[in-house]
Amino acid sequence: MPLPAGALPRAVAVLSFSVLLSARGAAPRRPALSNLSASCWSRLHPVNMFNSYNVKFHHSKALTSPYPGSHVERSQVPEDKVGWLTEWKDYNPVEYTAKSVLAGPSWADPQINDEGFSPKFNERDGEVERKSLNGLYVVENGRPRNPAGRTGLTGRGLLGRWGPNHAADPIVTRWKRDGSGNKVAHPVSGKNILQFVAIKRRDCGEWAIPGGMVDPGEKISATLRREFEEEALNSLQKSPEEKAKLEKQLQKLFSQEHLVVYRGYVDDPRNTDNAWMETEAVNYHDETGETMDNLPLEAGDDAGVVKWVDISEKLELYASHSYFIKLVTEKQGAHWSETMDNLPLEAGDDAGVVKWVDISEKLELYASHSYFIKLVTEKQGAHWSEDPGSECHE
Repeated sequence: MPLPAGALPRAVAVLSFSVLLSARGAAPRRPALSNLSASCWSRLHPVNMFNSYNVKFHHSKALTSPYPGSHVERSQVPEDKVGWLTEWKDYNPVEYTAKSVLAGPSWADPQINDEGFSPKFNERDGEVERKSLNGLYVVENGRPRNPAGRTGLTGRGLLGRWGPNHAADPIVTRWKRDGSGNKVAHPVSGKNILQFVAIKRRDCGEWAIPGGMVDPGEKISATLRREFEEEALNSLQKSPEEKAKLEKQLQKLFSQEHLVVYRGYVDDPRNTDNAWMETEAVNYHDETGETMDNLPLEAGDDAGVVKWVDISEKLELYASHSYFIKLVTEKQGAHWSETMDNLPLEAGDDAGVVKWVDISEKLELYASHSYFIKLVTEKQGAHWSEDPGSECHE
């Protein structure tokens, strides 16, 4: 529990350690990881990066240079000047919109000052959705302003729309199974391993969730299914008969109850000060594996390679996709990390009970064990005594 303001001259972090007991132990004080992340899941009101864990999402990939598909270098933006609320009179971003966008394809807006172009920002503009999943955004000098902050680049870059560019990411998962059909557990965490259908993007060579842009007037549910068929099953190259067969097989998977993992702003390398990516990531889980086992994966459209990938924290994925995948593992109770947070404690041998215990001088331990634990707190700079004068640190 947080200390009241002024309670102590300074607060010292509380360290926990795993302790073996031979007496009855109280219920563990550390909540399960899955409970901590429960607020990240909702069928009716899915969350986004601006309120998950009550932490506002910050740029990382949206500040990288050179800009994708070009030699354009962004103006450097210090971390403390990303937010628009921080005054920065000398901010001088680079203006860049790709030639492929300026050529005027059907998926792109005209330039902001072109005659006859009067976009209705923050609302549905005909068939084009200009509302952000994160709420209202500022329009300054006729241009929408990236709600997550400065990027060092103005214009649209490779993005077609001024303001939010909406995408959909279907996360199709199954349990990893052995030759006998049994679920495979990770040897360290003890949790079952989840797999998802991943594609290797043609444009940047990074692994990603298959997905793409929402067409004007298209429902998100239709985009999710279409993009999976195009990128993971190569439906664009199938005959009408083959495509009809694929769609029939997919009907069960995409019509079952699903979970919206995330809705909102995406930290994407294509983002600019005036155009940014937003997505709705949805998990379709094949619990038995029967549906997906009979579907032949075949890369198509923007995908160079497609395959089933074991999920863990070691995954390096495009944009914010690793974050979406992590949320899926938390909901499914699957393996993600090899750290102690995911390691199931279980008493064995000479131990009657095992649990996490907060460290303090009040601990009464066997033999000289309290002394050993005190040395650990001194090394780590952690809490030991409620008397500030007794804290000893190197």
